[in-house]
Amino acid sequence: MTQFKLGFLVNPIAGIGGSVALKGSDGKDTAETALRLGAEPKANLRAKLALEVLLPYKDKIIIYTANDDMGGTTAKELGFNVEIIYHYEDPHSTPADTEQLVKALQLNGVDLLLFAGGDGTARNVCHQVDSYFPVLGIPAGCKIHSGVYALTPSAAGRVVELMVNNELVSFTDADVMDIDEAAFRTGTVKARRYGEMQIPSELQYIQAVKSGGKETDEMVLMDIAAHVIELMDEELFVIGSGSTVAAVMEELAIDNTLLGVDLLQEQELLHSDVIESELYQVVIDSELPVKLVITVIGGQGHIFGRGNQQLSPRVIRAIGKDNIIVVATKSKLQALNHRPLIVDTGEPQLDKELSGFIPVVTGFHDQVLYPVASPGLE
Repeated sequence: MTQFKLGFLVNPIAGIGGSVALKGSDGKDTAETALRLGAEPKANLRAKLALEVLLPYKDKIIIYTANDDMGGTTAKELGFNVEIIYHYEDPHSTPADTEQLVKALQLNGVDLLLFAGGDGTARNVCHQVDSYFPVLGIPAGCKIHSGVYALTPSAAGRVVELMVNNELVSFTDADVMDIDEAAFRTGTVKARRYGEMQIPSELQYIQAVKSGGKETDEMVLMDIAAHVIELMDEELFVIGSGSTVAAVMEELAIDNTLLGVDLLQEQELLHSDVIESELYQVVIDSELPVKLVITVIGGQGHIFGRGNQQLSPRVIRAIGKDNIIVVATKSKLQALNHRPLIVDTGEPQLDKELSGFIPVVTGFHDQVLYPVASPGLE
């Protein structure tokens, strides 16, 4: 029996800065700062979700990867047949290790490179990968602007499943995008295209490139903001990231953390740019109801799992599904072309609980019911 040769690469520190409001994990100093602040690496947990989909096919797959946290440990723990073809030495792998592993995987003729990381990892892979070489990303970073990633880790697993079972899977070129993290931390998004890579074009599982720019319909945003502000009484309000949510803060004349999470009570700012541990403690200690205001990432449709890692599974559970207020313009929803909103919290059971239909505030006293899903989960 011919085995499917799966290249597997994990950037262990991908996304580590998200929960502690560092807006990314690029650079050794950023990762070390995140660890000191109590952040926990999650990339291997997300990579595991993708590989778990493939467990029924272990006899059909051989995984080529690096030692320890770059892929070897996770693949071996799940019982796959694993070949370690690259060893790294330092406590933390580096971008150079990522690029060296990509070279080694190509030399070993793997059928697909499955990698877990963020846009920085995609850039490293793109530096070394041949244009014809198929890749697929497992989303594990803080910022996922590139079109080379699956919608969720489980969705990545489903795409590989199709290939392992010899289904007809088409391939297409997808853009590798990244932003300036220094500018990102000051609230400015400067996205840049760095190249393209070949990916499976299973559109129900693959995300679109994030659409940029602020909403242009200012009247609609003012109406959405008025609706949310009318709801504000004594409750504690957790204000998520994004330009649509920022309209609420603008109407209140409160400085907004565009790419972070703020806390309000009685229309006054309590805390700005809170990290996950602080947010969780505030929520569980609150004697008042807690509401969460979030929006939709344009072009992709995510409401959890992209750029808001402060909203961890335990924070979302503590707030409760019924206390989540999703805001979006109708034009943003229409741009999804009937695709559902996406939840990718990192906890499959919670993703299932959040799936279904959710009201979305689209204007003043104007809401629509819209489907929510986590592609890849059965």
